Amino acid sequence: MELPLEYFIKLRNLIYERTGISYEENKIYYVKKRLHQRMEMAGFDRVEDYIRHLKIFDPQGREFQQLMNLLTVNETYFFREFSQLQVFAEYCLQEVIKHKAEANNRTLKILCAGCSTGEEPYTLGIILREMIEHFSSWEVFIKAIDIDENVLVAARKGVYDQRSVKDVPPSYLQRYFTSPSKGEYAIEQTIKDMVVFEHVNLMDRRALRYEEDYDFVFCRNVLIYFDDVSRKQVVDKFYGLLRGGGYIFLGHAESLSRISSAFKIRRLSNHIVYQR
Repeated sequence: MELPLEYFIKLRNLIYERTGISYEENKIYYVKKRLHQRMEMAGFDRVEDYIRHLKIFDPQGREFQQLMNLLTVNETYFFREFSQLQVFAEYCLQEVIKHKAEANNRTLKILCAGCSTGEEPYTLGIILREMIEHFSSWEVFIKAIDIDENVLVAARKGVYDQRSVKDVPPSYLQRYFTSPSKGEYAIEQTIKDMVVFEHVNLMDRRALRYEEDYDFVFCRNVLIYFDDVSRKQVVDKFYGLLRGGGYIFLGHAESLSRISSAFKIRRLSNHIVYQR
């Protein structure tokens, strides 16, 4: 199947309008391969007919969602970017729970954006159980969101292969996972119960509009798929739902320097973190 530049641009613009995700022209082969796969599944032979269908005959966005499920990248594993998680666990988390305990507030809220198949929010759940003294006296809530409905199904199931758990410390693997069959690792129910998964398009103006008082936002390796305008909209949304003193964590290759000046920049153990 050919994907003329004219139609690639039309499709790219449609995706950008609806999701804020931006595909440059050097991604044309990547888009073409997945577009062809989805068109075969949906019974379309011509790109122009498929794009017309997305624009006019898909009012609920179901077919568009199926295409996005194929286009979004979901590379993740437990305890990814471990050194950054150490900063979260040993510095930021301790600071936040100390201040909240002093104020007699024992609620903790975390948003995990771009959660993929669930490894990151479950990792955070394990860290919280390990690092918070008298954990049972705290009310902990982790909301994990993603635009891809398929990965959310897998995340709720919570069963992983060896690659996903390769960086899990052995003691944690024994404590927080069971093995339903050879080569499978199921996250323990007490960790699953900490996480609520939800399908969210971050560019939807209605998304997360009633959310507030979050202590941490994890949005790691997500903003790289947006352009500067969309990044600013998303970051402004995160700023609004964080409480004063809350933190946002980005991927190691991401920065807020050109996006927002609203956050305080802090350097902790050779890592840059951003605080409201």
